[in-house]
Amino acid sequence: MHIRSEIIGWGHYLPKKVVTNDDLAKIVDTNDEWISTRTGIKTRHLVEEELTSDLAYGAAKMAIEKAGISVDEIDSIVVATVTPDNTTPSLAAKVANKLNAKSGTVTYDISAACSGFVYGLTQADNMIRLGQIKTALVIGSESLSKIVDWTDRNTCVLFGDGAGAVVIRAKEGEGTSADTGILATKLYADAAHYESLKTTGGVASTKTAGFIFMDGKEVFKFAVNSLSQAAETVMQMGGISSKDVDWLIPHQANIRIISNVGEKLELPTEKVIVAVDHHGNTSAASIPLALSENIESGKIKKGDIIVMTAMGAGFTWGGALIRF
Repeated sequence: MHIRSEIIGWGHYLPKKVVTNDDLAKIVDTNDEWISTRTGIKTRHLVEEELTSDLAYGAAKMAIEKAGISVDEIDSIVVATVTPDNTTPSLAAKVANKLNAKSGTVTYDISAACSGFVYGLTQADNMIRLGQIKTALVIGSESLSKIVDWTDRNTCVLFGDGAGAVVIRAKEGEGTSADTGILATKLYADAAHYESLKTTGGVASTKTAGFIFMDGKEVFKFAVNSLSQAAETVMQMGGISSKDVDWLIPHQANIRIISNVGEKLELPTEKVIVAVDHHGNTSAASIPLALSENIESGKIKKGDIIVMTAMGAGFTWGGALIRF
């Protein structure tokens, strides 16, 4: 018997407010053509009155409904975020409270920036395979608009708000690539790049959240190689070639990065999921958002092989190979 973690539920939630590139052109020196050609982004959703926990709750509620289970069946809630409601307790604890989760539900946050969902999925999968839990809710939720400098045209055009979630549950498999569920995961980090992508503040340093700072050239160069590396590694671990892959879901940061990764992996454009055009970069929420939307649309079907790959501040990066 080989225990796998099967995705049995999926969900996403976006704030109602949609901001176009033309809207941004009214507050900073930019235009739709400049943003579109460099990033692929056309619109993004931004919070108004809602908190990050509200977004996470919306995605979680949908995922639980899709899974057809009760909240009492969830043993752990993991939330990947860099924009929690409070410094402490965790955003996961707040979501658990909103869901009225049972006492004893393990709740914690992951701070791995844009790699956060892959990090959280890996940890939840490990707990399931070790037999510590049976069912987990993994969420990526961000209100990046709260840490964006809206006078900086180089960064404010990139980010959006939203949340995505999955429910994963233990399932017996044969231990082969024919199994349904998470087939392989791999995580990485290189703290030598700490200064290349960060916020300008923090609790201990400035007592403020600060704003996102990014060395764009350094991030771009590292992202293409690290995203490809993680994808290739999990495919090798799972005994899968790129020809077997139905869908690549890379972190939705920039259309040029996404396209470059697809080319390096020798995947045709039609197998690469793109959501950055209408989401912007939603950090830890980008992969589960794209996953849920494309399952709901019918694009991703049962039995499909999916490669997820992400890279974020730290630098952190990682990948996951899944048969849905």
